[in-house]
Amino acid sequence: MTEHLSAMPGKPTSYSRVTLSRIMTAIDVNLYGTVHGGVLMKFVDDVAGAAAARHSGGTAVTAAIDEIVFSEAVRVGDLVHAYAQVNWTGQTSMEIGVRVMAERWDSAEQEPVRVATAYLVFVGVEVGGAPRPVRPVLPETAEDERRWREAEIRREHRLARRRAIQAHRAG
Repeated sequence: MTEHLSAMPGKPTSYSRVTLSRIMTAIDVNLYGTVHGGVLMKFVDDVAGAAAARHSGGTAVTAAIDEIVFSEAVRVGDLVHAYAQVNWTGQTSMEIGVRVMAERWDSAEQEPVRVATAYLVFVGVEVGGAPRPVRPVLPETAEDERRWREAEIRREHRLARRRAIQAHRAG
């Protein structure tokens, strides 16, 4: 399942794991008084970019945000943690999974709640911007294997959707 055409040695999923945390402030809120989704999207992109750069050993750019689901509102004062890891690798691309959790400022006893989940595609690039090969990711656990398989499904769906739209436009 994790076979890769690259001759580069792989890296375990644990190598790419990154966590970013920050307290949400009044500057982050939308008209409804909760943290703006765009603030969380940037936070997600930042942590995913760090995981992609760590895994690929260099510059990696966001190619697509495959999916982002907001499951709970984030409020001013919440301590938000974003956890990212490489789920899947191709020749030059990687899927990064991100889980965003919030610790409620007014309820220290409460367990952190999941506020968002996202899947992003990054491409390793050379200095001039051309795609470059990335190392294969090596799943370490049954959970990592599940993430790998689900990432392949998401990739197949992205490519099928792209082909269907191109066929529709061609007429």
